[in-house]
Amino acid sequence: MSICIPLGGAPPLLRIFLCYLRHRRYRDLQNLRRLPTWHHALRTFSAGHSRRNENEGPKLDSLLRRRRPLSPLERISGLLPRDALTPDVEQLREHMGEPDVKEWSASDLAKESVNSGTPVSPEDPPDPAPETNAEPGDPGATPASLPGERPLVFGELLVAERKKGRVEFRKMFQLQAGMRLQSSWGTILHDDLAGRPAGRHPRTTQGIPILVRRPSLEDYVLYMKRGPAIAYPKDASTMLMMMDVNEGDCVLESGSGSGAMSLFLSRAVGSRGRVLSVEVRDDHHRRAVKNYNRWRASWRLRRGDEWPDNVSFHKADLCTASVLLDGWGFNSVALDLISPHLVLPTMIPYLHQGAVCTVYVANITQVIDLLEALRCSVLPLLCERIIEVPLREWRVAPAVQKDGQFCVRIPPIVHGDQKDEEHETFDEEGRELTTSEPASFGSVPYIARPHPEQMGHTAFLVKLRKCAQ
Repeated sequence: MSICIPLGGAPPLLRIFLCYLRHRRYRDLQNLRRLPTWHHALRTFSAGHSRRNENEGPKLDSLLRRRRPLSPLERISGLLPRDALTPDVEQLREHMGEPDVKEWSASDLAKESVNSGTPVSPEDPPDPAPETNAEPGDPGATPASLPGERPLVFGELLVAERKKGRVEFRKMFQLQAGMRLQSSWGTILHDDLAGRPAGRHPRTTQGIPILVRRPSLEDYVLYMKRGPAIAYPKDASTMLMMMDVNEGDCVLESGSGSGAMSLFLSRAVGSRGRVLSVEVRDDHHRRAVKNYNRWRASWRLRRGDEWPDNVSFHKADLCTASVLLDGWGFNSVALDLISPHLVLPTMIPYLHQGAVCTVYVANITQVIDLLEALRCSVLPLLCERIIEVPLREWRVAPAVQKDGQFCVRIPPIVHGDQKDEEHETFDEEGRELTTSEPASFGSVPYIARPHPEQMGHTAFLVKLRKCAQ
């Protein structure tokens, strides 16, 4: 005897029981069907290497290369004999077939395996051959990298940069195996950069090209790790000119800071010169030594030769470091201290007659204290100059309209000049709206204005010269 109770009028408990029976029956049917389990390929973004089981390799490859779903026209045409198909449908049927895959013969695989040194399987065709440079004797040959530089190797420093409008990306990083360069436009594998020349535009995972190049000394001091503030390149270059540093000179630096001025002085004096850098703080001393050694290590990988080891770092107070200065004679002195006038009595006896001492101070009150100390003392120093080095960057670019077309200069109308003006279209300001051909030289107006991000005040530079009293 069976009782039929409508589901809508059944009690709540009975409705729950009936729903449970239907769900259990559906689950049993699914277990009987045993649907195949599909394996999906996962995209990994870690620095390590992903591995997979060798037994699952062929199965996974075949599943990943499965055919796409058939369209209704393909299903119907597949049921009909070939004789009953029209030429258009038959051509479409051939078009919608298997994708063209290059067949690799055994000889091709063996040849490619010998050339590359690694076995090649039919599922993994060989990569295209790398770019080869032209012979040095060719008149049109262009070297892949700067003369004297090697291809990129792991361990050296690189700079990645991209500029598009006001959005700028610039980052200094160390090339390491298995690592990735992260950016807002995607990632680049470090392994893809190794062995290639610098100054190329590799593409990220999103297809955006980013310039990867080696850093100059200016780039390095601007993007290296800092402790205190650095002597900016604009000020450091002016200080070198004021000090008249030449190769083979012996220079004293007080206030190593982060090591920026030490590197500029090291390059200026060369392998025959010496730089004595004194720092009173232990943390600043360690940071300067690390930055100096890091640049030398990157230079060795980049050029193959050694950067001159001509800087001697010492942790000491120059006010009481007379023993440290014994036996030295300096061609010039660079001071970057809060109170530079306190070290002048200790330093002056070791400065050659007529040599220059430049002082790097941030505040005008420090300049006043320095001049007041010179007035009250009997030191043989003459203040020659007090300057500030401004730096203003400009942005100069062709004038572009909202539709992306270049603005075109309107030449003055010359009397008697016969022109066909029917095909010219101008806006209210008299500029041509569109142009299909590239504008000739000098016909595109430019917009020039100061860069919105300007470097403000950094320091005052005081030039002192030792002279006879």
